[in-house]
Amino acid sequence: MKALLQRVTHASVVVDGNTVGAIDTGLLVLVGIEPADTPSISARMLERLLNYRVFPDQEGRMNCSLRDIGGGLLLVSQFTLAAETKKGNRPGFSTAAAPDLAETLFNDLVQQAQRLHQPVATGRFGADMQVSLTNDGPVTFLLEL
Repeated sequence: MKALLQRVTHASVVVDGNTVGAIDTGLLVLVGIEPADTPSISARMLERLLNYRVFPDQEGRMNCSLRDIGGGLLLVSQFTLAAETKKGNRPGFSTAAAPDLAETLFNDLVQQAQRLHQPVATGRFGADMQVSLTNDGPVTFLLEL
């Protein structure tokens, strides 16, 4: 599982002209699911997302987590994040999980997040989404499990 997390002051997802998810200060996380991913990997990734210290403390150092600041979490499924890009001029997608597995694991991640943290918003799995964000910093990290 790969998660591209971006510290934001605002982020939103629009599908067919309608906003389906939005947050203010928090993390926009693009989630790439791979064939070997499991519910336990999903749970471990969520713990990392909630506890990863990327927000400034009173001295301006990245010592605070999403939990610490009570920020929003916007989860967006993105199969292209799991693409094979090491050779050629075109991405390959055999390294991404099949849609059924990816949807199940993504929905599990969302449900776990909603149990453990608020606010949580999402995009729409498999939809053509327009994602807008104001990256704060900019601060962006790729987490891999």
